[in-house]
Amino acid sequence: MLAGFDLLWRLFAVFTKVALLSWGGGPASMALMQRMSVAEGWSTPPEFADALAVGNALPGPIAPQVAAYIGYKVAGLSGAFAAVLGTVGPTTILMLVMIVAFFQIKDSPVVAAMLKAVRPVVVGLLLWTTYDIARSVFWKQGMALGDLWMRWDGLIIALLTFAILTFTKVNPAYIVLGSAVLGWLVYTRR
Repeated sequence: MLAGFDLLWRLFAVFTKVALLSWGGGPASMALMQRMSVAEGWSTPPEFADALAVGNALPGPIAPQVAAYIGYKVAGLSGAFAAVLGTVGPTTILMLVMIVAFFQIKDSPVVAAMLKAVRPVVVGLLLWTTYDIARSVFWKQGMALGDLWMRWDGLIIALLTFAILTFTKVNPAYIVLGSAVLGWLVYTRR
């Protein structure tokens, strides 16, 4: 088990790797962040789902929030700082360099062709992340497909959230806060 500086460096390095190998922004990086956090033994899929839920309940970008959650779990405040710095530091520097280059080549047919292929990959990454998190939220070890009805309440909440976001302009923060209140009112009695 890593301790002290070695652990902080590992947190920084892993979250830097996630940031540098993820395309499509914070939500798209969640798939790789989950895989690497679980592989390192820093979280389980349900714990990662919790980190994602907490991060989505707060304003701001999701990647540094989830990184802070995992880093804090592993090594306290210094771990949270190392994970967040790994998530935003190197990519911010890279972005500043790329902005200068991009504005010189943004109208290139090669760049347009590359972006045309990368955008659907981002959609695929987001779909996989949704699938994997849904599996950890709704699916328990040893369940049969027919047993999903036991999680009908969570499925309804997920579908209502999707419908509200699709057909209204309600701020997602209100949905998250409303669901937290609903959970407090309904699930604390169980």
